[in-house]
Amino acid sequence: MALLEICCYSLACAMTAERAGADRIELCAAPAEGGLTPSPGTLKRVRESVKIPVHPIIRPRGGDFCYTDAEFEVMLDDIAFVRELGYPGLVTGVLNEEGDVDIPRMQKIIYASQGMAVTFHRAFDMCANPMKAQEELADLGVARILTSGQQPTAEQGLSLLRELKAQSRAPIIMAGAGVRLSNLGAFIAGGVDELHSSAGVQVASPMRYRNANVSMSSDARTDEYSRYVVDGAMVAAMKAALTPTRHFS
Repeated sequence: MALLEICCYSLACAMTAERAGADRIELCAAPAEGGLTPSPGTLKRVRESVKIPVHPIIRPRGGDFCYTDAEFEVMLDDIAFVRELGYPGLVTGVLNEEGDVDIPRMQKIIYASQGMAVTFHRAFDMCANPMKAQEELADLGVARILTSGQQPTAEQGLSLLRELKAQSRAPIIMAGAGVRLSNLGAFIAGGVDELHSSAGVQVASPMRYRNANVSMSSDARTDEYSRYVVDGAMVAAMKAALTPTRHFS
C-alpha cells in the first residue's frame, strides 16, 4: 500500500489531514512560494497537537535552491530548532551554481539532522543530472526524494520516477506535484511507494466587510479574501483508494 503524505500550511490543515487518514504531513508556510519554513509558533503547536509523523520544510525563501552563506546559516538554525522540538524528519534541499547537489552543505545538513529522516525536496527537479543526484543523495544517507520526475506534474514525469525507483541503492522515491484522486491509479501501476499531495481547496474568508481597493500582496491578482485549506474529504478518498480491499471467505 502506498503511503500518503499531505502538504499542510497551518495547524488547522495538519489536524484535518490527520483526522482524514494521512500517513504523514509535510508542514510548510507560504503556499504561493511553494513552501517555506513554518513559524516557531506553528512548529510548536503542530508538534503538540498532531500524532502522525510531521516533517517540516526547511526553506528560507522562495525561488531557486542555491543559497547565500547567511541563508544557509539560517537553515542550520531552523534545523536545530526543529530537532529540539522532537520532529522525526525534515524536508530540504540545496543545489550549487551548476545545478548539482551541494554536497558539502548537504553533509552539514545531514550532520545537523542526526536522528531525523531527511527528505530531499523538489530541488531535485531543478538539478542538472537526476541520476547522478540520486546516487549522491543515496551516499549522503537521504531517506527519500520528493520529485515530479523533472516535469510540471508527477504524472508527466512517471517514466523518470520508474527509472529512479529501479535503482537498487535509491532512497525512497515519493511522487509529488499534481497527485490527486483521479490519477492515483497511474502511480500505483507505476510502483510508486509514496505519494505527496496538497489535497487543497480555496475557501472564502468569513469577513463580511471587504476593501477591494487594497491588497497585501505584490501580485494584484491575489484574492485577499480566499484561504487555502486541506480538503479532509479528499484526503479520506485518496487514502481509501490506496488501501487494498480485503475479501473474507
